[in-house]
Amino acid sequence: QVQLAESGGGSAQAGGSLNLTCVASGSRSTGCVGWFRQAPGKEREGVAAIRTGTDRIYYADAVKGRFTISQDNAKNTVSLQMNNLQSGDTAIYYCAATTPVLESVCSSFAARRDKFTYWGQGTQVTVSS
Repeated sequence: QVQLAESGGGSAQAGGSLNLTCVASGSRSTGCVGWFRQAPGKEREGVAAIRTGTDRIYYADAVKGRFTISQDNAKNTVSLQMNNLQSGDTAIYYCAATTPVLESVCSSFAARRDKFTYWGQGTQVTVSS
């Protein structure tokens, strides 16, 4: 099992920044760690993903150039630095992880939500204009 815990959500003005952190614990190895978000009345969507232990990173088009995902293997954390926030970024943000999987699952993370076995409880991000 893998347990995931997010922190760092909150409120920001449009154009501002927030940093989310996901701490992973447990005995299982992961293949890909991703950030997803769900706004009220909308489906959960992929934001960014990183292949565990590598520098292979993937982003949704909506956040490219504004969000940065990174990992600290020593601390078992994956972070999401969010800059130039917009009102459309308002959502609950979830950290999720797969068991060891093929690279193609991570590179197409937004469409392969079914492969993410482990999920955190989510953290609210609210952006006001």
